[in-house]
Amino acid sequence: MALLASPATRRALLSGLAAASVLRPRRSHAAERVTLVLNWTPTADHAAYYYAKAQGWYAEAGIDLVIETGRGSGPAVQRVAAGAAQIGIADMATAMLARARGAKLTAAMVIYANSPQGFYWLKSGGIKAPADFAGCSIGNPPGDASRVMWPAFAKTVGIDPASVRFVNVSPQAKMQALRARTIDVTSDFYNEHDLKLREFGDDLGFVAWRDIGLNVYGNSVLLSDDWMKANPQLAADFVRVSQRAFAACAKDITPGLRALLAAASGLTEANQRDQWNRILELMRDPTTETVALGAFNPERVAADFKLLQTYFENVPDMRPEDAFSNRFLDQSIRMPPA
Repeated sequence: MALLASPATRRALLSGLAAASVLRPRRSHAAERVTLVLNWTPTADHAAYYYAKAQGWYAEAGIDLVIETGRGSGPAVQRVAAGAAQIGIADMATAMLARARGAKLTAAMVIYANSPQGFYWLKSGGIKAPADFAGCSIGNPPGDASRVMWPAFAKTVGIDPASVRFVNVSPQAKMQALRARTIDVTSDFYNEHDLKLREFGDDLGFVAWRDIGLNVYGNSVLLSDDWMKANPQLAADFVRVSQRAFAACAKDITPGLRALLAAASGLTEANQRDQWNRILELMRDPTTETVALGAFNPERVAADFKLLQTYFENVPDMRPEDAFSNRFLDQSIRMPPA
């Protein structure tokens, strides 16, 4: 019957088919399965990944993203370096130590431009300041980044790194262990500061690493070098989609929290919203506000690596600029000012 249609009808049919071909997503191949291993269990600082996945942004970029719970920065680095995960979230100092020792991974985006690390204790236990940590027990998971960086902290506050005893405590049990006084001190990210203030009030002691001169870069997005070289476009797309998601969450975290709570159990929106407000403080610095959201400052990376070589033994020489790359970042996406 189409052969009997008038010229005007045939032109309309052809026009409609052309429009449909433009609107239909064009994929020459199926989305590639990509594994992102987190540093810990999902919380507000991971909301952007869940939001972008729920919105279909990764899928539109040809990425079938699988998000896996982590067990610390150390294990996340090991998985990416071994190729068991293409992408990971880990503390930058831990990543640089691994890179200097031969791990094939590169940081492509910084999330915490300021160190999130902090130590918490109860004043009623007799600790007034970090100088009193000697002889105390510190409870945290074995893969915790603060254990990796402990020698730098100890020497900065003037105590022997070997003067404390580390106790294995899961992330979920830190506050309970501190309350029960089975540990004297615990490490934790600044994200959950409000939760601890509500729990312990004026008895809470706290020191932020950045306030004693240890403001090293924190959690960063790490890419497997082999995967990145084989899939440069996918690597760029992942970074830029993630930038877009973090920028959206910085503007309004509500949709991001909704996606996070739908994917992860055991979280409360009020606590995660408090966490996000602290995370915004950690994400902002002159580089992320003026160059690009997620951008590294080369001078700061070099200073962080020098710190590692100063406080750690057997850290091979490495060009600090080889540990990161800003090339995948979209410079039109910047961290909004406070």
